[in-house]
Amino acid sequence: QVQLVESGGGLVQAGGSLRLACAASGGAASSAAMGWFRQAPGKERLIVAAVSRSGGFTYYADSVKGRFTISRDNAKNTVYLQMTSLKPEDTAVYYCAARSGVVLSIPGEYEYWGRGTQVTVSS
Repeated sequence: QVQLVESGGGLVQAGGSLRLACAASGGAASSAAMGWFRQAPGKERLIVAAVSRSGGFTYYADSVKGRFTISRDNAKNTVYLQMTSLKPEDTAVYYCAARSGVVLSIPGEYEYWGRGTQVTVSS
């Protein structure tokens, strides 16, 4: 069983930056592929970025390429999402998720989820 706790959300002006962190504990957290997803009100949950267990492979949604960077520190069992050039359309609850196996982009393929952290970008 893997427990995930997100932190780092908040209110920021458009063009600003935030760094989210996801602390993992329990089970084989360091051997899991990790992903960040987001869900805006009334919309489906979609992938933002994901990273393989070694950190050697990353995936980004087209909407965040060049602005967001995912990374992980397996010694600390923590995954980060550095967000820059934030836009109002990035406003959502951001969730951290983990799965055994390779990186996938489908939320239903992830076994473990955090409770989420709110990111609000004002115009």
